[in-house]
Amino acid sequence: MVFLSIIIPTYNSEKTIIPLLDSIKKSRGVDLREMEVVIVDDYSKDETIKKITRFVNPKQGPTLRLIVLKENAGPAHARNVGVKHAYGRVVLFLDSDVVLYRESLFEVIRSFKEDPDLYALTGVWDKKQKSRKFFPKFKALRDWSYWINERDPRNYYYLFSTRVAAIDRKLFLRLGGFDETYKAALVEDIELTYRIARRYAVVFNPKVKVAHEFEDFWVVAKKYFWRSFYWSKIYRERKKFDPVATTGKEAVTTISAGMLVILVISYIGIRFTIYDLGFKNELISLLEFLNLTSLFLILFIHLYGVRKFLWFAGKEEGIIFAIKSFFTGIALYLMILAGAVMSLIISNVKCQNSKLQLKTVNLN
Repeated sequence: MVFLSIIIPTYNSEKTIIPLLDSIKKSRGVDLREMEVVIVDDYSKDETIKKITRFVNPKQGPTLRLIVLKENAGPAHARNVGVKHAYGRVVLFLDSDVVLYRESLFEVIRSFKEDPDLYALTGVWDKKQKSRKFFPKFKALRDWSYWINERDPRNYYYLFSTRVAAIDRKLFLRLGGFDETYKAALVEDIELTYRIARRYAVVFNPKVKVAHEFEDFWVVAKKYFWRSFYWSKIYRERKKFDPVATTGKEAVTTISAGMLVILVISYIGIRFTIYDLGFKNELISLLEFLNLTSLFLILFIHLYGVRKFLWFAGKEEGIIFAIKSFFTGIALYLMILAGAVMSLIISNVKCQNSKLQLKTVNLN
């Protein structure tokens, strides 16, 4: 009898899928006979499928089934297909570029078996990185800090992150699965979290842990931009924040980062006007004073918003790392702010066009 179905969407995952499958097979404290692995390949162009078929050994490990899609449709669709072909009472979603810790599957199965009221569970990705580069370590510590150090304990639910998250299969199907209008890995997990949280808690278990190697700055920065772009649309519909990364506090911290940059540029501009053009009067002096005062006030607000992370980063990697993390964080906040502003602009343009079309119809 299958209890747990592990759903893995893959797309050009030839370098990461075998370590993941190997980590599943080496899990401790679980009966592999009550598990199955359902891999949904989203029309890979590399050697992913060949690597998987060579790895499969029916005499070892859980049952493994491979579903190959005929066109690329995105991870949300691939996961939905995987669940429809699953037999387990519980489905566990894993990204194809993670590696399970040996006790993680045991914790997932134990949690659902011991708690009949548990319907959704999420784990965490480790703060450790094999890479010695600054940014992957920064991103790992930033995420760990969000999940472990900065979450508001008064709120009861976590993000249902598909990097490692499990849910009752019947509930998932009843909710309609992931929203397939999101073709890339953007905010489909956040959107599903909101639907789950209307009636159920997404319980966080820090013992359900995976290893994940993060990309460099520009890859992550672009993801931040587009996630902010699409999440802003969700926010305008819901009109509220949540207790994970997209909190009201994070919104203030993001805006303060943008204001900091504007104030620094304006201060430099004022100083340039004063000293290079030799133009100084009481008005310029007042503007300089107000600008400098505002700069320190916004800097204080921003530092207050990131204080827990900077302290954590300094504790883990040292003061120089924490200083670099401050400026790197500013850059990422600017990408988030840019995505939100772009989303708002496009939304307003569409709204104006709709009103214009409505007026045209009325006139006719």
